[in-house]
Order: sequence, then structure tokens, then C-alpha cells
Amino acid sequence: MPDFVFATAQYDSGDWDSAPLVAANVIDGLARYTTLDVAATGVVVPLGSKDLFKYPFVWLTGHLPVRFTDVERRTLREYCARGGLLFVDDHNHDVDGEFHRTAWEEIARTVGPLKDLPNDDPLYRAFFRFEDGPPTTSHELNGWGDNLVHKHLQCVKQGDRVVVLYSSKDYSSEWNYHPDNKRFLSVDNTKFGVNLVVYALTR
Repeated sequence: MPDFVFATAQYDSGDWDSAPLVAANVIDGLARYTTLDVAATGVVVPLGSKDLFKYPFVWLTGHLPVRFTDVERRTLREYCARGGLLFVDDHNHDVDGEFHRTAWEEIARTVGPLKDLPNDDPLYRAFFRFEDGPPTTSHELNGWGDNLVHKHLQCVKQGDRVVVLYSSKDYSSEWNYHPDNKRFLSVDNTKFGVNLVVYALTR
């Protein structure tokens, strides 16, 4: 049994599978930089399934409005209470967008309101060091979406542990390419994904 399996959340509303290459890219980063025994391929796990509890880190993204079912809410609430980390990334990178507004509503309804995560949080030192907090994406710098560079991620904490992390930075687009293309990058932009996984496994 591998140490880590990358899990993508499948939810009943919206387009949960909008960034299909993210899993392979983060898996590649984990294999490059860590000694974790990482499964070669990711899995899709329904948000309302008890199988969710098998995975300490779960990725959720999309463009369209998000409306969790009652079963999805109950399961996600229990997942967080058991120590899981759900990372939600807005594939629109637009704070006025439907995904953003509805995802915030659902997270608040399920586990509590989102608040800014300080940029000196241990998450930013879990493996690589990100002294300025969350790395900026090319989509922000190019003025796509809401034309903002988001200085913080948002989170819900239980105690000192992040259980839901939310991004308006569109890592879904930033990491949605074949890992072989990393050879064209001067800096591997999936390193932050490595931090997220290591944090989920070690906090």
C-alpha cells in the first residue's frame, strides 16, 4: 500500500473534472522531491462516499456553481473531523464568479466560515519554504479572471490544523499540464502542491 494516493473529489454539481492533469503533475512532484511511496496514478472519490476517509488530502476544483448534497455535507464534515484536508481551488480565479460564491457558501454551511490563512503558517514551510505565502500563478500575473493577485489563501481550521484550504489563484490551470513539460520551466510550479500533501500527511 503506497504512502499517498492523490484523490480528486467528485461532487454531484458542477464540473469536478475540469483539470484532469493536476493529479499526474503533483504526483510527479512528490516522486521528484520526496521519499514518499506515491501511487503512480490518482483516484476519483465521490464526496459523499465513506471512501473519502481513506485519503488524508483531497483536491476539489471546478468552474460552475457548487451545491453539495446533504450526504456530501455530512461526509465532508466527518472527513474534516477525522483529520482530512480538503483543498478547494477556483478554476475561474474570479471572486465574483459562481464557483467562488457558491463554494464559499457550501464550505461555511458544512464546516465553518473561511478566513485568511497567515502567510507565515506552518503550511508554507511543510517541505519547501514559501516566505511570502502562496506562490502567484501566471494567470494572476497576466491579469486573467478578476485581475487580482491574491495575497492569501483562505482556510477553516479546527484547533491549529487546517481542514479546508481555499484558493482563488487557479492552481487548477497552473498545474493542468503533462509532467513532461516541466523541463521547459525554470521553476517547477507544482512545488507548492508538494507542500500541501506533506502538510496533510504530517500535521
